[in-house]
Amino acid sequence: MLCTGHQPFEINRRTWLRVAGLGAGAWLTHVGEQLARAAEQESRHAPQKAVILLWMGGGPSQLETWDPHPGAKVGGPTRGIKTSLRTAQFAQGLEQTAEVADRLAIVRATQSAEGDHERGTYAVKTGYRPTPAAVHPSLGAIVCHHFRDPHVDLPRHISILPGQWPGRGGFLGDEFDAFKTYDPQNPIPDVKSYVPAERMERRLDDLNFLEQQFAQRRPRQASQTRNTETLAAARKMMTTPQLKAFDLTQESKELRQAYGDTPFGRGCLAARRLIQQGVRCIEVTLDGWDTHANNFEGCRSQLATFDPAFATLIQDLERNQLLDHTLVVVAGEFGRTPKINALDGRDHWPHAFSVVLAGAKIKRGIVHGATDPTGERNVEKPIKLGELHATMLTALGLDPAREVYSPFGQPIKLADGSAVNQLLQ
Repeated sequence: MLCTGHQPFEINRRTWLRVAGLGAGAWLTHVGEQLARAAEQESRHAPQKAVILLWMGGGPSQLETWDPHPGAKVGGPTRGIKTSLRTAQFAQGLEQTAEVADRLAIVRATQSAEGDHERGTYAVKTGYRPTPAAVHPSLGAIVCHHFRDPHVDLPRHISILPGQWPGRGGFLGDEFDAFKTYDPQNPIPDVKSYVPAERMERRLDDLNFLEQQFAQRRPRQASQTRNTETLAAARKMMTTPQLKAFDLTQESKELRQAYGDTPFGRGCLAARRLIQQGVRCIEVTLDGWDTHANNFEGCRSQLATFDPAFATLIQDLERNQLLDHTLVVVAGEFGRTPKINALDGRDHWPHAFSVVLAGAKIKRGIVHGATDPTGERNVEKPIKLGELHATMLTALGLDPAREVYSPFGQPIKLADGSAVNQLLQ
């Protein structure tokens, strides 16, 4: 039995094998079987939810994006612009996004305990600080684990333009790691054979013979490696018509131009198309926000790419009736210091930075929290990362207090905190 807070679930191994996804190093333990069965029973009657994480690699400056302080010393030369919310200004450069501000929740006082890029990425994507005791699953991995669709042949968790640390499955299993792919205008790597079809079939027949021999001699090891299941899933992906989700030429020229003729813009458009195919989580990364020098010029350049892509994505999801069950998250590993350094840049600042949410059961058109215009650490309505994750999970219909178990038998909640009700519908 698996205790999930209130409801116990019975587990069987056959179910786990049936619902397990891609991943050569799949985690096949008794705990894994329990988690898979529990998630399957829970999701049978639940609406299928999805997440699009727009990852701002390097840590964007909140003062040059969502939380400008024009006229204050900490604000530098950045100007504010009006938005569709009377209570909020955005930084200049977010003109298109300003028009859809009434669909967004701006969390201006997010707090992390991690100021290092790798550790900060882990903390924001999982809601937990790194620890040797367990590798925690990212938000996307949790969503993919709980919302399953047997008719989807693509990986359920995809990272487009991946940075150094795309979302991980952690103790939920390697099969929930994000599948990495790149600019959608280029072919997807490793989905086409490099040899003629007949030669490929001969190779597969030889491999099948070896697999059968191995299974006969070592059935336990064969079941644990899951090579046969992994190969079958990979072959299915290589031939599925669902790969057309990456073919952006099927969209109008006007829509493609609206997203922007950039890898990030194309990634955002592909994310919407993948959601329609049943993929549960897509990360799209826009690197380049680590502005220790030339912060203001760097942010202007980044916003020229981000602004049209994000604003169009929100409108496109809404137009296709996808926003109500798709959570869109804009985040980086931390923010930037209120103090401007000698190189006209800003350094790492995890003490109060901005995260933007939209869709699912997130309340629309609100600003939550405020930072100190003098640059001090005193902020209004701060939100810890555990609370942010609890809020996002709740918005997706999941219980953040639910406990799962690490491979070492340690009970771990899906989120280390309680949901912030002011952010929820």
